[in-house]
Amino acid sequence: MRNTPRIVTEMSQAYSFSRRAWMLGAAQGGVGLLLAGRMAWLSVAQNERYTMLSESNRVNMTLLPPRRGWIVDRHGVPIANNRTDFRVDIIPDRLRDKERVLPLLGRILQLPPEEVERIAIDLEHAAGFQPVQVAENLDWERFAAVSVRLPELPGVAPTRGFARSYPAGAAVAHLTGYVGVPNAEQYKKTRDPLLVTPGFKLGKDGLEKMLETELRGVAGAKRVEVTARGKLVAELATKPDVPGKTARLTIDVGLQEYAARRLGTNSGSVVVIDCRTGEMLAMVSMPAYDPNSFSDGISHLEWQMLSDDDHVPLMNKVTQGLYPPGSTVKPMNGLALMNAGVDPMTRVNCSGAMRLGTSVFHCHKKSGHGPLDLKNAIMQSCDIYFYEMARRVGYNAIAPVARTLGLGQKFDLPFSTQRYGTVPDPAWKLKKYKHDWTVADSLNASIGQGYVLANPLQLAVMAARLASGRALQPSILADHVHRDSPALAIDSEHLARVRDAMFGVINQGGTGGAAKLLIPGVAIAGKTGTAQVRRITMAERRSGVLKNGQLPFKMRDHALFIGFAPADNPRYALAVVLEHNGHTVRNLDTPMIGRDIMTYMLDRERALKSLAEVEPTWGGDIRTRMAATAETYRKAQSAPPAAIATKTDAIVPSDAPAVANATDLANATQEALTAPGASVAEDDSRDRQP
Repeated sequence: MRNTPRIVTEMSQAYSFSRRAWMLGAAQGGVGLLLAGRMAWLSVAQNERYTMLSESNRVNMTLLPPRRGWIVDRHGVPIANNRTDFRVDIIPDRLRDKERVLPLLGRILQLPPEEVERIAIDLEHAAGFQPVQVAENLDWERFAAVSVRLPELPGVAPTRGFARSYPAGAAVAHLTGYVGVPNAEQYKKTRDPLLVTPGFKLGKDGLEKMLETELRGVAGAKRVEVTARGKLVAELATKPDVPGKTARLTIDVGLQEYAARRLGTNSGSVVVIDCRTGEMLAMVSMPAYDPNSFSDGISHLEWQMLSDDDHVPLMNKVTQGLYPPGSTVKPMNGLALMNAGVDPMTRVNCSGAMRLGTSVFHCHKKSGHGPLDLKNAIMQSCDIYFYEMARRVGYNAIAPVARTLGLGQKFDLPFSTQRYGTVPDPAWKLKKYKHDWTVADSLNASIGQGYVLANPLQLAVMAARLASGRALQPSILADHVHRDSPALAIDSEHLARVRDAMFGVINQGGTGGAAKLLIPGVAIAGKTGTAQVRRITMAERRSGVLKNGQLPFKMRDHALFIGFAPADNPRYALAVVLEHNGHTVRNLDTPMIGRDIMTYMLDRERALKSLAEVEPTWGGDIRTRMAATAETYRKAQSAPPAAIATKTDAIVPSDAPAVANATDLANATQEALTAPGASVAEDDSRDRQP
């Protein structure tokens, strides 16, 4: 059946066209509304965002590293401050055409070829976002020459700011630590853009690290208008930085420098404490590194030189060094004996040796001292007296007094590297070694050997507590001084007897006569000590004990001294510890060093004059000797090119492998000296007599 054809009229055509036109118009209107809405959204709601994006095409904003807070001494003298610095860095991510830029930059800054090579090596090892230092401490002419040619130097970042400065150099290295460029790991933890801002440095070690929050400050920001090629058009508004807070220490930086210089060529440490308040006036560990060099960025070669030095300049010996305290504990042991009921007038006959079972314990004086009471035993540092008394009362009667005077104690100080030593007793040995305490252990401990270990700070605290009769707490931050320390729970008459014996050590024919002050009417009281670091066999004793001068450096005895002055009204206490000194050079031994440092506190001009007479014989001052050592080391090395590259890893001096190795060696030595059958005897300020 055929379909009837559809008849299209003019009216139906008009209707169909109108409907299509309406639908098309509606669609066009909808699109128009969408576009209008989008335009409104972009121009109103997103106005701020796109304004900033537009602005960023012509305006660059960079963070300004905050000025770091100063570290000052008790008198306001700067220990760490800031100096104006013009520097140039390279941002690896932004560097283009390195082969062209580096030679051009070298010519503009007049850099030697080896320095350009160092920059190239640093760039190869740097994270893309981590600034690589080209040069700092630039003069204005060279800095300006780079600034005007920035369009030709993509990735180069000249910066005007402040650099850290340590006026006393190595003398304060282990006190302040240093600042350095953040490493890649530190940035990845926080993604803080300040950490990759050229010129910014944070605390890496010492007080700089521990006080980072207070010292850092708040970054500022600088806005500049540039052309499409990056050429500077104008400087816009700048948000100033907020400087960090100043940290005031209890340290006297003049004394700190003097003590560091007076240690001479020794590997050792000095701590000086105010007997009235417990404030630390000096905390010196030498030799040391120059914190200015570390802050600028040292090379791998310089790090290796410091690591190879057998005097371990990377170690803070005040807090990380542990030593047998030797005879410096005999005054403290005297207090313990009297507290245990020993009559100080009771005499013990010293024949030069004491037999215990199959072992023989020797006195440093081979022929013996004869009959001695407590005072004379301390004055002459007689080992036999303390052996016998320790045998009678047991070390359990001595250990509590040692802890009362500060040995084995932890102190509330802003240092992360404190090692606390050991005050042994039977319970401690059973727990650590699963062995019972023996009489031989008591004898060794009675002369500050065996298991007894202390750091120089603890020895200084012991001296200060003996002098003051109070439980002084050491402090180094001026706003954290413990001024109301309680009296020690020790009989005042016993303290007076021990102080009198320490006066006799120096002023009445004792072992420390070389420490006698040359100031009329002022006396120092003290105690010398020697800590043996090797076991002496019976065969060696029969043939004649080798003198320290005949031994390699690491086999020589440690030398120690504690003291306080004025003896009749103590104001200052100190401890001097010299590693492997062996009492081999008189003016570099502990008694004269202790004497001169105490003299500085009481008669500065006299002390400086004394130092000026002897310092030239040691090779000059600290900077002169360090420069000579570095030059000798460089000449002796055939270093590969990578050795001149800047050290950028996270290892800092206090965590250095060289420090760990020195600690392991000291621990091994201690284990050998406490092995079954081992016995030791010390010789104080003299070599052993054959």
